[in-house]
Amino acid sequence: MVNPKCIEKEAPTVKEKAELEQENGRGRQIGIMGGTFNPVHIAHLVAAEQAMTKLRLDEVWFIPDNIPPNKNAPLTSAKDRATMLDLATKDNPKFRVKLLELFRGGVSYTVDTMRYLKEKAPQNNYYLIMGSDQVNSFHTWKEASTLAKLVTLVGIRRPGYPQDPQDPQYPQYPQYPMIWVDAPDIQLSSTAIRRSVATGTSIRYLVPEAVRKYIVEKGLYLDETNF
Repeated sequence: MVNPKCIEKEAPTVKEKAELEQENGRGRQIGIMGGTFNPVHIAHLVAAEQAMTKLRLDEVWFIPDNIPPNKNAPLTSAKDRATMLDLATKDNPKFRVKLLELFRGGVSYTVDTMRYLKEKAPQNNYYLIMGSDQVNSFHTWKEASTLAKLVTLVGIRRPGYPQDPQDPQYPQYPQYPMIWVDAPDIQLSSTAIRRSVATGTSIRYLVPEAVRKYIVEKGLYLDETNF
């Protein structure tokens, strides 16, 4: 069952209002991590923690997609994905789960979400945290130029994706300011997690233990076509 604390509708909660009043209008520094989180795994959490600590962010918000624009893999239910995110982040007081895109419905476009967040709390500064593969495809995102003006782009360094503009393999795109954050190299993906479950391979230590138990209890990812 989804923890009600992670379900936040459009109106600010009492806690959010109190936080804003306490800060006397000072904007918070908020990291944003989007994705299907199907399922969330330790590489997501490590990237969020590294970006948060190195950039001195106040919080990192995990925002699961409703329908991703660029992925074809069948999605586990929104309820299951949100619950796993809640289980994975509940021990870190600076990690929060926001279900804005699930409530909005339809295809999830980051630019729409960031427009909403900036209208709701214009005093906040938002940092969009992406893996290097996402950075290299950023130019294909809906209204990428507009999105780059709404947020600070943060790339998590990953081997195999050049970040030096002088490198001949450096992509032509994106032509946007980017902050790069070094993080431990964890070669892991949600696709690999699903494949491991379907083939009976252990995922212990690849996802938080509470998430692993939830996957087992609910019988998720047992269909070998769900990659």
